Amino acid sequence: MSRGRMSRGRMSGGRMSDQEIAREALKSWVPKTKLGKLVAEGKITDIHETFELGYKIKEPEIVRTLLGDVTTEVIGVTVVQKQTDAGEVTKFRVILAVGNGNGWLGVGSGKAKTMRTAINKATSDALMQIVPVELGCGSWECKCNQQHSIPFKVTGKCGSVRVDIIPGPRGLGLVAGENVKKLLSLAGLKDAWTRTYGATNTYPSVAYAIYDALRSLHLLSHIRD
Repeated sequence: MSRGRMSRGRMSGGRMSDQEIAREALKSWVPKTKLGKLVAEGKITDIHETFELGYKIKEPEIVRTLLGDVTTEVIGVTVVQKQTDAGEVTKFRVILAVGNGNGWLGVGSGKAKTMRTAINKATSDALMQIVPVELGCGSWECKCNQQHSIPFKVTGKCGSVRVDIIPGPRGLGLVAGENVKKLLSLAGLKDAWTRTYGATNTYPSVAYAIYDALRSLHLLSHIRD
């Protein structure tokens, strides 16, 4: 996996950074959905409201406006080739995760003829798939009531891959492989045990399994409440 924070300021050679490009796009954003119009008009100013009111995010600009800066994590890139009458067409398929390191995570995919366009599509998809991650302290060894782990054990699945995320005591750190650790950090977890099963060398499946676990954590937390 390669990780890159959307940099601030101008890049060398006068080129705009990804963050600056996103800000420029926001200036010309014309909302197409009801939620987008509410956000643009300032009637919704907290991203939590979108979930509390049951809105589905269909425009990435909504998340960029309400959440601000996010970090992107490229999970995997594959080359897709298709034979047509005009010859062989090659496209890139990118799996990418976004998060703010403080309780939000999204995973998306994008396919295009160029890598840059595929990454942009994947970023937009991940932003529209972003979900709140319920942070807490569910470890019987800790019980500090701080938001450094998760409130209870959850399991996520994707294909043959299964991931268990278990609350850990404060100071433990993330007991996981490097790729899993990056995604959990992106979501805001600081301490947790993990167990993985299946074809864990397929990074996209692992990423979606983690996303499935943390999304179900949000749903189960509301059921328990």
